[in-house]
Amino acid sequence: MSPTTDGPACTDGIPVAARSGPVSLALSRVARLHRIAAGQRLRGLGLYPGQEFVMMHLWDKGPVRQSELIRTLDLDPSTVTKMLQRLEQSGHVRRTPDPDDRRASLVEATERSCGLLEDVAGVWGTLEEQTLAGLSERDRAEFARLLALVEGNLCAQAGAEECS
Repeated sequence: MSPTTDGPACTDGIPVAARSGPVSLALSRVARLHRIAAGQRLRGLGLYPGQEFVMMHLWDKGPVRQSELIRTLDLDPSTVTKMLQRLEQSGHVRRTPDPDDRRASLVEATERSCGLLEDVAGVWGTLEEQTLAGLSERDRAEFARLLALVEGNLCAQAGAEECS
C-alpha cells in the first residue's frame, strides 16, 4: 500500500512511530552513517567493520580470553569467532590455549598488527574530522560533553556491565 495513493500520507519526513523520539531517530541515523563511513575507510586497511574494536581492545589490554572479547564487544560468539578467524588469517591476532584453563583460548595482537594500530588511529582521526567538520572547537567540546551525558543516561539504563 502506497501512502500517497492507497492510504493516508501521515509522515512529514519523520516516521509516525518516531515522532515522539526525534532525537533518538537522529542519533540512530547518525550512528548508522558513522558506521558506514568507518567501514569504507577500514576496508582500505583490509578490515571488516567491528574488527577495529577487537584490535583496539587487544592493543590496550594485551592477551585476553575469547570469552572476554565476546562479553566486552557484546556480540554473538559466532560473530567474534568469525572476526578472529579473519584477523588470524591476516596475521593480526594469535589464539593460544589459556595456560590457566586449557578449555579457554587466549587472543592477542601480533607484532605485525603494530602497523595496523597506527593506520586505525589515522582512520579514526580522519573520521573525527569528517564527522565534526564545520563545528568550532567550542561546539566540539560541547557536543562531546552532551554525548557523554547521553551515554551516561543509557549506561544507567543498560547496567554498569555494558558500559565498561
